[in-house]
Amino acid sequence: MKSDFSETPVANRTRISLFGRRNAGKSSLINALTGQSVAIVSDVPGTTTDPVSKTMEILPLGPCVVTDTAGLDDEGELGAERVKRSLAVLETTDIALVVVPCNEEPGETERRVVARCAEMKIPVILVRTKSDLAPQSPTTNPQSPTTNHQPPITNCSAKTGAGIDELRAKLAAAVPDDRPGPLVADLVTRGDIVICVCPIDAAAPKGRLILPQQQVIRELIENGCTAAVCQPSELKALIERIGKGNVKFVITDSQAFAAVDAATPPDVPLTSFSIVFARQKGDLKTLCAGAEALKGLKDGDTVLIAEGCTHRRQCGDIGTVKLPAWIRKFTGKKLEFKFSSGGDFPLDCDSLPSLVVHCGGCMLTRRAVMSRIGRCLSAGVPVVNYGVAIALMHGIVAHPGTCMVVRSH
Repeated sequence: MKSDFSETPVANRTRISLFGRRNAGKSSLINALTGQSVAIVSDVPGTTTDPVSKTMEILPLGPCVVTDTAGLDDEGELGAERVKRSLAVLETTDIALVVVPCNEEPGETERRVVARCAEMKIPVILVRTKSDLAPQSPTTNPQSPTTNHQPPITNCSAKTGAGIDELRAKLAAAVPDDRPGPLVADLVTRGDIVICVCPIDAAAPKGRLILPQQQVIRELIENGCTAAVCQPSELKALIERIGKGNVKFVITDSQAFAAVDAATPPDVPLTSFSIVFARQKGDLKTLCAGAEALKGLKDGDTVLIAEGCTHRRQCGDIGTVKLPAWIRKFTGKKLEFKFSSGGDFPLDCDSLPSLVVHCGGCMLTRRAVMSRIGRCLSAGVPVVNYGVAIALMHGIVAHPGTCMVVRSH
């Protein structure tokens, strides 16, 4: 039997990130927490030069992703870029560990991180490392001058193991209660039949379904439902074979909306993988409102198309090829397009886009998706995700309350 460790998707794991100055003991602490040599340890300051993430299991916390970051006191032009990348990790962090050796006092570096975490509502634990070298550690907190936020403190030693169990317990207690809800489990009852339309095209991974499809199908099966899987060309015949009255709803890949909509009877509910992910990880009401901004785009406007993961671009890639073509056709305008992927989410105040079209976020945590939506709203930029936007451009409107779409026929 597989454990939760091997079955839990990376995007649904608790994200723990370590922040501190060079040689504060971050990498040694990761090894002590996991009981494994997963991070490179050296007495040379600056050994960790870029954020490095590892999937693991820490009991009693469970499956998680631990990210080691570069020292926040790194120097020079390259060092400043490393610090910037380290702080960017906060956008995907569920719990922050601010690491300070017991024989040193927390300073402005630590205070800035704690203050930023307070603003972002990220739980913080101040970890006083190397307690074997200084048993009587200073008691000063890296208190934020604006929020009076005082994180709990744990003294520990990676060398002797002292305080490590206490830190593990504090990590388990600090897990935020805003974890992602179900994708479709609350939309079905045991015995329901749901048709999953999964196109096999150039962008589909060889020999497997894409992650959103895998997760939805798995959730349906785990809840005692039947997941009938087909391609768009097979949908009409499959519905006739099952009987439309026996189909709970149809869920499709967004880029097949037009063909699937035409093949699905009007009285059979329809949605997309991207829309259910938007509901689980984001704010579907805000994204539906953002879709309306497509109608108001003007010549010369810029549209940012953002993806949460990096992948090898294929001919006919949805983000860089299909979406721009659909948007140009729908609006009839001469638009500029910018693209981002992975951890890069450029929302430069000096050149804000008129609209952000974001992927479903299957590889991002809910915190990361909500952070990006929040940044857009703060900048006054409408944001929509792939599924909601594609539906609207095909005459289909996503309903934020039911998670299904309202079709024109």
